[in-house]
Amino acid sequence: MPDQQSSLRAQRRAETQRAIQAHAVRLFTERGYDATTVADVAQAAGVSPMTVYRHFPTKEDLVLADPHGRLVAERIAASPADRPLVRRIGGALVEAAAALTGGHGGQPAADRAFLLARLHLMISTPALRARHLDNHYALQRAIVDALGHDAGDPDAAFHAQVAASACLAAMHTALVRWAEDDGRADLPGLIAKALTAAFGEHPTEPAGPPASR
Repeated sequence: MPDQQSSLRAQRRAETQRAIQAHAVRLFTERGYDATTVADVAQAAGVSPMTVYRHFPTKEDLVLADPHGRLVAERIAASPADRPLVRRIGGALVEAAAALTGGHGGQPAADRAFLLARLHLMISTPALRARHLDNHYALQRAIVDALGHDAGDPDAAFHAQVAASACLAAMHTALVRWAEDDGRADLPGLIAKALTAAFGEHPTEPAGPPASR
């Protein structure tokens, strides 16, 4: 029973977070980020400002908070440890993008529209662009942790950090292009294309034979 109650609480918390963030993104898009207050978001969501702050410590978090890091980390942890780092990370980024834009039993069009609205806000709002770098570092850390390269092997950790940073840079370029194209392109395919351009091979297709010397 305690486990069931804990699961129900976690589910209600997640539903509340999604509802608050959905109202926030809608209001920021309609009125402008700077013109919308946390109190406005709370009123639209039917909760108190304190409840908003309990779920989103800062106003920026109302846009920037997302499950991307968790999804990517889960997929990396489940990938074969003997695969090259770039393929493990790149494959996870593509798979997570597919999950976020396609949904699992949800409404794909709504999922894509929500992500697109968040991206437009991040690109057009100076305060969000500045904070987005923090999210980049947090996702990089989550990736390195999921790969299992800790401080016990500094060289391995360094290689993982470099690979994660390079893959995230390619993904960011794809996200900006997707937003500029108003979401008409296939986002997972666009991320895969960016990774292929950066590293010379598709992150989810079988690796080809080694080049002959």
